[in-house]
Amino acid sequence: MSGWLPKSPKARRRLIVLSAVAPVLALAVGLTLWGLSDSISYFYTPAQAAEAKPAPGQTIQLGGLVAGGSVVKHADGRLDFVVADQIAATPVTFHGDPPDLFREGQGVVATGAFREDGTFEARRLLAKHDETYMPRDLQNALKEQGEWRGDGAPGAYGGASGS
Repeated sequence: MSGWLPKSPKARRRLIVLSAVAPVLALAVGLTLWGLSDSISYFYTPAQAAEAKPAPGQTIQLGGLVAGGSVVKHADGRLDFVVADQIAATPVTFHGDPPDLFREGQGVVATGAFREDGTFEARRLLAKHDETYMPRDLQNALKEQGEWRGDGAPGAYGGASGS
């Protein structure tokens, strides 16, 4: 026997079982993480997205406030607007009906991907559901930028006041 193996048969058996199970477990964890990598959706504010430059087509969540005067509804059902934070603004396009509480000056989280031209194409929109709710990631990002007003009050760049 080798000098590094334990002398006890019981301890040797445990070591052999552990050395057989560990690679299988590591492989299972690795395959799980690899499989889930396509379903991970990163959250960015417009300033963070401009800095990170996510690849076109990569699914992300873009959160900020809908800039005042930016909402344009088209006859074909397309909705164009701008999501802004204190530092940057991003044009967004969405096909479909927006949430009932979607309006200028309110917080929004759009799930989708950037196109080659830099426009964010949203597949899903989430709007705040009352005067005090805003997604925690968006709150934290706005607080870091010094823009958080608390109690759902829009920032200076948000345009319209909330009701």
